[in-house]
Order: sequence, then C-alpha cells, then structure tokens
Amino acid sequence: MPKDDTISELRKKEEEDLARILAQKHGLTYLDLSRITIDLDSLKIIPEETARANSMAAIQSVGKKLQVALTNPERPAVKEVLENLKAKKYEPQLFLVSPSGLEKALSKYKEIPRFEEIKAGIIDVSSDKLAAFAEAAGSFEKFKEAVSAMAREKEAKKASDALELILAGALGVEASDVHMEPSEQSAKIRLRTDGVLQDAAEIPLPLFLLLLSRIKLISELKLNIHDKPQDGRFTIKTQKEDIEVRTSVLPGPYGESVVMRLLLPKTISITFDGLGMQPPVYKMMKEELVRPNGMILTTGPTGSGKTTTLYSFLKTIASPEVKVITIEDPIEYHLPNITQTQVEPPKGYDFGNGLRSILRQDPDIILVGEIRDLETAEIAMHAALTGHLVFSTLHTNDAAGTIPRLIDLGVKTNIISPALNLVIAQRLVRILCKECKARVSPSGKEKKAISKTISELPPAYKREVPANFKIWKATGCAACNGTGFRGRIGIFEAFLIDNEMERLIIKNPPKADIEEAAKKQGMATMYQDGALKVLDGITSFEELNRVVSEE
Repeated sequence: MPKDDTISELRKKEEEDLARILAQKHGLTYLDLSRITIDLDSLKIIPEETARANSMAAIQSVGKKLQVALTNPERPAVKEVLENLKAKKYEPQLFLVSPSGLEKALSKYKEIPRFEEIKAGIIDVSSDKLAAFAEAAGSFEKFKEAVSAMAREKEAKKASDALELILAGALGVEASDVHMEPSEQSAKIRLRTDGVLQDAAEIPLPLFLLLLSRIKLISELKLNIHDKPQDGRFTIKTQKEDIEVRTSVLPGPYGESVVMRLLLPKTISITFDGLGMQPPVYKMMKEELVRPNGMILTTGPTGSGKTTTLYSFLKTIASPEVKVITIEDPIEYHLPNITQTQVEPPKGYDFGNGLRSILRQDPDIILVGEIRDLETAEIAMHAALTGHLVFSTLHTNDAAGTIPRLIDLGVKTNIISPALNLVIAQRLVRILCKECKARVSPSGKEKKAISKTISELPPAYKREVPANFKIWKATGCAACNGTGFRGRIGIFEAFLIDNEMERLIIKNPPKADIEEAAKKQGMATMYQDGALKVLDGITSFEELNRVVSEE
C-alpha cells in the first residue's frame, strides 16, 4: 500500500476511534457510516441546509422512528431541530458518527430524485411488476435477467427497486422463501419452491449490502448490529392481498445472510379434504375431530406441513357454537373466528404460562403451536383430560416416535394414555406437473420396491396392481420451470390410542414396540402412503425416496 494511502487509513481509524470515545462520553450509540446505507427518503426529512449547518442527518426511518446521525449532540441548534422533529411526531434515535462519516451522508443530498416515499414496514409491489412475472409464470431465467439488469443500474433508488423486483419475482414463482447469501465478491439469491431451493440469480456485493440495509430497515432490525442474529417482519401489499414476510439475518464469514419467508395466504386455503389423506386415515381423522376432548398430535420435522394440517382441522370444526383459542410462536397466518395469541417470553407469556391463561378463558378447542418442554406437555395433556379438545405439534421422525419423545420430556405414562387420542406423522412430497409428466415402465429396482411395499399394505389399503404396472416420471417444461413438479401434497401415517395401545404405553415401551402395535391396528406407513401416490401418478418414485425412506 502506498505511504499516502497508509496515512489516510490511519487518520480515518483515529477519527472513528475518537467518535467511538465521544459516543461513550455522551451516552450514545456509535455508528460507522461507511457500513450503512443512507436512505434517501429519510434524508429528505431534515432539509440539506439545516443538516449541514448542524452537522447532522436523518439516515434511516421506520414509520415515525427516525435514526439521526450527528457529530455533536450538545449544540443548542441541534436540540432545536430534534424538538421540531418530535413536534412532527417523529421519535429520533441518535447515533454519534465521525465527521467523514457524516460527510458521506450529506453528500447523498445531491442524489435525491423526486419519487414517492415508501412506507416503512410495508413493500408495495406494483401491479405492473406482478403482471410481468405472472406472464413469465415461474421463469427463473427471466427473473435472473431482470435482477441482473437492475444490478447494472446506477440509480439512487435501486435498492428499493431491486427488493421490490426480487419479491415480485418470488411471488411470481410462488416461492416460500428467499435466501440471499454473500460470498467474497458477490451474493447468491436462491428461491425455495415446493420445498426445494433453486439458484435464481447472482448480484454484486455492493448491491447486496444496499439490499441488506433496506431489508433491515423495513423489518425494524438494528442497522448497527452485524455480529448477532436478528429476526423481524414486514408486509408486502399487492392489489389482491397482503402477504406477511418473516425476516432472519444471520452473521457469516462473508457478512450477514438473509432469509425472507413469505407466508403465502394460499398455503392455508388448503382444506381438510385437500390434504391428501388416504380414505382410512381421512375417516379416522373425521371421527376424531368431532370428539369433545382429548389430544391430537401432529409430528414431523420443520417444513413438513404440520401447521397447515392443524389449521385445516380448525377450519373444519370452528363454528359460532365453540370457542377456539391458539397459542403460537409466531402467528404465521390469521384465521377468522378464532382467537389467536402469540408467545412473548420477555413479558412472561410463554407456552406454559400462556396455556394456563387460555384455560381461564373457557375454550372448547385449544391449539398449542408446539410442545417443547415438560411444563407445556403436562398442561396441554391435563387440558385434554378436563373436557378440552387439544391440537399440538411435536418434532419426531415418525408417528411411533411420539410416545418415547413424550416420555423423554418427562411426561408420565399414566397421563399420556388417557389424554392422547391420536398421533399423526407427515411429510410433503412434490406433485408431478400435469403439463409434462410422462408415463413409463418402472426399472427392475423400482418395480421390486413398489411391489414389495404394496404387498405389505394393511387390509384397508389393499388394491390390485397389474403385473406390468406403469409409473410417472418428472420431465420438466416451462410451466414448472423445468423441475417437473408443481405444488405439494401430504403423505401420512396415523394411529389411535386404543385399549391395547394404552396398556402398551403404561409399560414405557421402545419405539419398535409402538410401531408394531400401530401396524397391527392397521396403520400404513408414510412410505406406503407415498407408494400409493406414485401408482396414482401424483408423485414420482424418486421424489418419494428423497423425502422419506422405506424403513
């Protein structure tokens, strides 16, 4: 490095160190503006003449919360400007910065174009952009082209435009998640569609940093925190509906990565009838949903559709005659005619305390988002024993693993048996694209595996399969973006806690014994359910084996 550059770097470091010391002296948060995006909408709140005269600038805003950078908070004129902001209902949050950092902010005044202010916490996705992506109907290639074109532009508002474009593209291909992962020179954008991540585009690192600041701003995350995980949320407003977005920011070796989960309203439009249950499971569930008390547990890993299944149950049985209360973390989707509450541990409202409070509200039906500990499990089960119908979820690999998991949490077997009505486990498999799926003869290995699985089905599921049966394969077309799949459906396994199962549970049995008893009861496994869906042309053999194993 040349000598002049070295001296310049040392001076800058000294200047930032001095600003850090002054921040401590004044009791303010220090901010290095070289790492922060200056929001032009916010900058306009304080006129340039006033900002330069008082060495201050509004750098970011969320609603009426305003981040103000300054070099000296003791100036009388600064205090006057802050009072004027408060009179306009702003809530200034002060950051102490270095003079060179402030100059960076002040230099942005010349870039302010005339455009509409964007509401904090809300992204308005224009109908034009949505229409453009609807026309592309899931084309990742067009998405990549549009984002690449945006990355080449030099306009001041490109961070806002780029984020709107990315979100419109995600909605256009019905993605559930947007992943933005920085590397040394660039950042990769990946979209999760039908449960599978796909590379969508790559953007320069400077644009990613602008997007990161913009996402933090609208998600109400702290701009000056770069070494800790943060979670937030915002809303996408379209002409048809509002879509909630949950934001997660996580520090990594090349900076902070971002995941935005799009809570698409169509997810909970799925009805009980549309879950994809085989007739025996559907009949069993229908009978259990009309029972006045007891517990129904849905199990499976994260992203296996448990919440969607429970919501479909609630929509089936909710009516003006019954009171339904939920406790969730977080509330992902809002349901009509149901009282939904969200856990807030800092305020003492966790699953355990919240469940106690709910019971004092005289509910008929209770949904507990997840059983994570002994306290929640015991309160939920006692509620099931005292005249309430309780729904909840548990993280296990299969239905049989539910009982050992509850015992491992510390729940007594003499409570599990009478409280639990039914256990259901599930996964989601992708549905073959109707436009391009191809009917083929199975390979020798596929034929052997499917035939063996079908031959072992319980009596209620038995069906005749021709010796030379056909199956369906994914091929890929424009309609499914070349994946061969569009949409997902559940595969399930379920068993009742009948008298025989009750007697077994009391003995604290291993998982293998529970599974054996469930099969004797007539339970088909998730793999067997999936094999039936392969024969019906709903999914492919490869997809089934990607999601769940035979054993």
